Amino acid sequence: MKLNIKKLALAGMQTALGVCLSAFSIPVGASKCFPIQHLLNVLAGVFLGPSYALGFAFSTALIRNLLGTGSLLAFPGSMAGAFLGAVLYRYTRKIWTAFAGEIVGTGILGGMMCYPMALLLMGNQEAALFTYVVPFLISTIGGCILAAMLLGALYKSGAFHYLKSMIGDEPAIRKERQP
Repeated sequence: MKLNIKKLALAGMQTALGVCLSAFSIPVGASKCFPIQHLLNVLAGVFLGPSYALGFAFSTALIRNLLGTGSLLAFPGSMAGAFLGAVLYRYTRKIWTAFAGEIVGTGILGGMMCYPMALLLMGNQEAALFTYVVPFLISTIGGCILAAMLLGALYKSGAFHYLKSMIGDEPAIRKERQP
């Protein structure tokens, strides 16, 4: 993998946003729902690609845990969603696949991967395989709705393609000659 400084900087800025905005969480059942993380996961999947999205999700979860604003469940949930959304977007170039990857990755796969962590590392004996699926689905769907509104506005304004070209994912936008 070739290092892209612009993508690395964007991943760092998204990590900072994710950590700073981690105070905005909604308790749902046994977990904290954090729709901003899912919004950022979709953006990372669309703008950064799988490896940077995975690194961003891991870094955000790690820093949030070190600061005491997150839980161990942030690792499998956010990382699975960010990675799957990015992979699906990379191979299809359709934004809806980034949303689908985030929802399936975080809501279902990430929710199921939390079971062994909750049982073995957190000592939660009441946890079951699907305990975290519903709360994670609620959180990720909320984040995807926010991401859809933001990406829709970026696309409609033309900023989407401009930003993609700035980080090197699309050819530079050609300036039309003035007569």
